[in-house]
Amino acid sequence: MALILALDQGTSSSRSIVFDEHGHILASAQLETRQHYPHPGWVEHDPMELWTSQRDTAHAALVQLRTQGRDLSEVYAVGITNQRETTVLWRRDTGQPVGPAIVWQDRRTEAQCARWREQGLADLIRAKTGLVIDPYFSGSKLQWLLDHIDGARAAAQRGELAFGTVDSWLLWNLTGGTVHATDVSNASRTMLFNIHTQDWDDELLGLMDIPREVLPQVHPSSHVYGAAQPGIWGSGDFLAGLGALPIGGMAGDQQAALFGQAGFTAGMAKNTYGTGCFMLMHTGAQTQPSANGLLSTVAAQLPNQRAYALEGSVFIGGAVVQWLRDGLRVVRTASEVQGLAESVPDSGGVMFVPAFTGLGAPYWDSEARGAIVGLTRGSTVAHIARAALESIAFQSAALLQAMSRDAVASGCCALRELRVDGGACVNDLLMQFQADLLGIPVVRPQVVETTALGASYLAGLSTGVYADTEVIGRQWRAERTFEPQLSRDEAEARMAHWEHAVRQASAR
Repeated sequence: MALILALDQGTSSSRSIVFDEHGHILASAQLETRQHYPHPGWVEHDPMELWTSQRDTAHAALVQLRTQGRDLSEVYAVGITNQRETTVLWRRDTGQPVGPAIVWQDRRTEAQCARWREQGLADLIRAKTGLVIDPYFSGSKLQWLLDHIDGARAAAQRGELAFGTVDSWLLWNLTGGTVHATDVSNASRTMLFNIHTQDWDDELLGLMDIPREVLPQVHPSSHVYGAAQPGIWGSGDFLAGLGALPIGGMAGDQQAALFGQAGFTAGMAKNTYGTGCFMLMHTGAQTQPSANGLLSTVAAQLPNQRAYALEGSVFIGGAVVQWLRDGLRVVRTASEVQGLAESVPDSGGVMFVPAFTGLGAPYWDSEARGAIVGLTRGSTVAHIARAALESIAFQSAALLQAMSRDAVASGCCALRELRVDGGACVNDLLMQFQADLLGIPVVRPQVVETTALGASYLAGLSTGVYADTEVIGRQWRAERTFEPQLSRDEAEARMAHWEHAVRQASAR
């Protein structure tokens, strides 16, 4: 049986999962990674920690396989999925980063983005990239690094530096610095990539003063990028049978999750509940412009095939639970939040807008800040905890309402269900509340690690483990379906209450 090692480098952790060809998890390991906040609105990673933590979790997963008595020669390929937009710049000769990785949540480039908007570039950038002008995306982050690291711009123009999102950074290290590449889904999140021509756009590079020499090659998501060097996974005699594994798939985490949810055709939608929340709806082989604050983006692609999606992004999803633990210190572990929230029948009128780094789609208010409203003398930490959980569902419901309006306007059928995944989707209280707000079934699959699963499927397709996507689609199974239990009038009233709270958190 062919096994596939999926590397999943996320915002708050690195994990490695070994899947068999039926999509079952055989081994997994995870390490939390640190985020650094040197100034208000700044969010950074240490690029070397991202790489070493990913390597170490892969080693641990392979150890688990070995202890199960599996022959490591069964491991057939590697797939990579990653936090998108996070920007790394490193030297080609040494492989050393020239500065910190600027995380997708970082807002330091808002002033530059505001200047581009004032210059009337919003329509041009949306037409070419499908994106709005926002610090979220990699282009302004890369420009900032080139401008603020001594000598970086000149070195980049000489071809001495390499830029990449986290997928490119991992690929570079896995291949010993021999491959500098990315896939179309990650490239589409940089604000430098024309999603229609599917190439780096010279006009946008000129506007942002980005030298083409620093950019990676772009390939389909399912593609043999190169080979992981033997010995790259660490020391141990048990690794001797593990040769140069082909790296057969790469995709940004949200596109990988849509692929792992068997979302291969137009009209299929998923929502991932991670540090943020990300909802994608497949729109087929054509881009679908949004009139409701969503993004047009590239879905995970097979060779010689175009695939696009509509996307909405919530900046703070599961991270609000981390804030309750680490910031407010009302719980010791994140798992305690559900019990605390369930200790009260509702939020008692409390609304929590977790706009710690602004608000994403469909609001796009970078200056909004977090707010807890509706507090009374009877409010407790339990009400705040429940409001925090409900905020994840409220933000996702706003996304789906915008997505549904776009779907109807384009002639696509209304969404009939929402497939969910990510760490927070195991929270039954949250999933039921989500179904109540949406008014459609919320379906949780048997394998909720669909981001890593999607990377595994992409790698398996390029290396011959799977014949086609039909084979993969037949493997998808639902674990539980949450049916709406709230009347539509009550759901609309609650959404109106949420929108009122958003207006209070807005700086506009």
